[in-house]
Amino acid sequence: MTEGFGLVVRFTLHDEEAASAFDELCARTLEGIKANEPGTLTYVTHTPEGEPLVRVFYELYADRAAFDAHETQPHTKYFLAERGQYLAGTEVTFLDAIAGKVAVPQ
Repeated sequence: MTEGFGLVVRFTLHDEEAASAFDELCARTLEGIKANEPGTLTYVTHTPEGEPLVRVFYELYADRAAFDAHETQPHTKYFLAERGQYLAGTEVTFLDAIAGKVAVPQ
């Protein structure tokens, strides 16, 4: 399975106030992603059970070029510039697909 490009990002927030503001920033960013990024196949923010100050992003793109296009969008640049004030830590894992099932639009 050579199609697709993905990553998982784990953000740890400073406190509950930072988590709330970060969630608002994410919601604004997601509006731009939905409206302007056909190559972004999946972009989901999760809160792990029992970890209220952690957010895990799962991102799947059609290919590396789609990810690169995502990174150049104004809403993404704004997110990247603003997120640091809320964060205590960040871990990024890039993923290469080797097998799986991908939904096909109807």
